[in-house]
Amino acid sequence: MKALPLFRPKNLSAWLVLGCSVIAIVGCSDTPASLPSTSPITAEATSAAVSPATKPAITAVETEQPYKFPLTGLPTDKEVKSRPFMVMVENAPQARPQTGLDQADIVYEILAEGEITRFVSVFQSQAAKTIGPVRSIRPYFVEIGDALDAVIVHAGWSQEAMDMMAGRKLAHLDEVYGDGAYYWRATDRKAPHNLYTSMDKMKQGAEARKFRSEWNGPLLTFAKDAQSKLTGAAVNYIQIPYIQGYFVSYEYNAAEGVYKRSMEGKPHLDKETGKQLQTRNLLVLESKHKIVDKEGRRTVDVFGPGKGLILQEGKSQQITWERKNGMLRAYAEGGKEVPLLPGNTWIQIVPEGTTLKME
Repeated sequence: MKALPLFRPKNLSAWLVLGCSVIAIVGCSDTPASLPSTSPITAEATSAAVSPATKPAITAVETEQPYKFPLTGLPTDKEVKSRPFMVMVENAPQARPQTGLDQADIVYEILAEGEITRFVSVFQSQAAKTIGPVRSIRPYFVEIGDALDAVIVHAGWSQEAMDMMAGRKLAHLDEVYGDGAYYWRATDRKAPHNLYTSMDKMKQGAEARKFRSEWNGPLLTFAKDAQSKLTGAAVNYIQIPYIQGYFVSYEYNAAEGVYKRSMEGKPHLDKETGKQLQTRNLLVLESKHKIVDKEGRRTVDVFGPGKGLILQEGKSQQITWERKNGMLRAYAEGGKEVPLLPGNTWIQIVPEGTTLKME
């Protein structure tokens, strides 16, 4: 996420009025010390003061950004009350590279059925022009969207997922049954790996379906000074071995303060921008997984509690995680919540006992 011309009063009285106006405006206004190279999960900047002669106080007030985006903690000049959209984005090889994930506030990567993972991508702060490819939804994805009070965007479903959305009367846009006007098919890929949407299209759909527009979602906890307080060992590289064809890794970029994402050893890029996907906050959460039918569909625990790891600014900390107040949150030993750094967040949900390679 990312001054008006000076009015010069002609007399002292005007200056006094201006000075009083400025005053009125301002007044309103645990991980061990080291980790083995292969380890299971279980083991505001302050501006300098400037004299009024060189930079009038009124300018400082005008350029202030008094609000924060709820899902990133980054500053904005307007209060954000709009519901986020949660889009199911495919991760089969035919769907790569994807588009728009670099503009999501939060992305969950979770196993679906068979030999695939899927992205649960949450958009609120950025007006992504292209998002996709969009695919179908599963019950545990519905649970995440419901907890976030998001408009759920998908193309198809499992029967259990549809029953859950219908029973709870959740706001959702389904390309397969009735909402095709808010999606489009690209011509450079074969169906079903070519379905896309955008923030504008999703907003049009939500308005046409008369979904509630004001958000009732959770508040996230961000570090007040925008600096990591993690207490564990340095981790500059981490590899997450989901299943065949889905080895994910992140490498820390100290110059930018982010973890850069790769898949199968190659940078994971956005299709439109060519930008490598990256995250300010990286969480790897162990969860109970169970295959429930011959198609390989699963149940995945998205409630917790469970064990996990959080990485920020090249540092790590072992945590427990649990869904509380609508969000999967990280807790240090003693039960204190670990705050996120302002910026985006990627959450990797993995089966219990997953072994990570860390350097």
